[in-house]
Amino acid sequence: MPKLKLTSSTVKAVQCPLSGQVIYFDTKLSGFGLRVGMTTKTYFAEKRVSGKTRRVTIGHHDLFTCEQARGQALGLLSKMTTGCDPNAEKADAKIKGLSLGQVFEEFLLMRDLRDHTVYGYRRMMKVAFPDRSNLPLEKITGEMVLKRFKELTEKRGAGYANLAMRILRSVWNFARGRYTDTTGSTVVPQNPVRRLSETKIWNKLKRRQTLIKRSQLPAWYEAVTGLNSNRWSDAAAIARDYLLLLVLTGLRRQEAASLKWEQVDFDERSFTVPRTKNGETLSLPMSDQLLELFKCRRELATNDYVFPGSGAMGHIVDARKFLGQVRENSGVNFTHHDLRRTFLTLAESLDVPHYALKRLVNHKMNGDVTAGYIVPDVERLRVPMQRISDHIIKICRRELTDI
Repeated sequence: MPKLKLTSSTVKAVQCPLSGQVIYFDTKLSGFGLRVGMTTKTYFAEKRVSGKTRRVTIGHHDLFTCEQARGQALGLLSKMTTGCDPNAEKADAKIKGLSLGQVFEEFLLMRDLRDHTVYGYRRMMKVAFPDRSNLPLEKITGEMVLKRFKELTEKRGAGYANLAMRILRSVWNFARGRYTDTTGSTVVPQNPVRRLSETKIWNKLKRRQTLIKRSQLPAWYEAVTGLNSNRWSDAAAIARDYLLLLVLTGLRRQEAASLKWEQVDFDERSFTVPRTKNGETLSLPMSDQLLELFKCRRELATNDYVFPGSGAMGHIVDARKFLGQVRENSGVNFTHHDLRRTFLTLAESLDVPHYALKRLVNHKMNGDVTAGYIVPDVERLRVPMQRISDHIIKICRRELTDI
């Protein structure tokens, strides 16, 4: 590379190339140089650190006189002589200055999350940590987390506070693995959510055991099917079929809501949920009742979704007003997930084989070696699915006497 006695006058006289760039090294201070591009002239310092060449940008010649740049270069070169890498230090400082909001956005970008999960995470961060988004990670302490946890528990409930902190913990753990220095060590402080475990103050939650009792199902079913004549017309009919699908399949609310017609196979009498909570694809057979439901929905299809909605998502999102109507008309207080528990409970009462039942609701069989050898087969699930549908509908229509 060419050498040049770098002075303010010689730098000013250097011609910019028509393409590419030219590097000049100072004849007076080894490692001090000038990078000349098509439109810019930039000072830099260069030296080998730990066996690798490191070039550190000082700045544009319009911002520094040559002597100022030389002084900067002398300091950088002296630092590099001791083994320090200014570029690495600068990168580490930039990472350490990242705010919770910036890390959260990269977390969402790099994680393969479903749309409704992203929406839920954003909502949680906005509500639970509105004053922390612009705060650098290194400024967020365990005491801050402890205080916010107690506030959320008091104002929004134990379950909400736990969920908020689990999300914060996930984002923080992502950051610790994502941002490392040149040695591979994390530059992000210890996860402050650890303070909740260290002080053992996580809220203890009881697993919900609520479901629709057999004796309540007829009233519930009558109220749901009554949505067909509801003043909300099309939207009510969609909600009706949506709730019936939930109780006849045990699907999670979002799995059913986001079901597309391309995932429904009338020839094979089956349907597939490609993205479930546990990350595994779920294929289920249609019972006679489900086939009829899908056929009716197909005749009324208005877009790609089985249960269309008027919002930006394109599918049903919020059926609360219809759930409220059903609760009022039936006297049965229930949630979406209660329908899943109802399906499981009634299916188990029929002595449906354990593996079949777990496959129907897509529960993972962690630690079960035998289950790992069983290949899921839609046809093997057809008979139990039909038995369950028949049983539920008979109870709903009061066709069983042992309710």
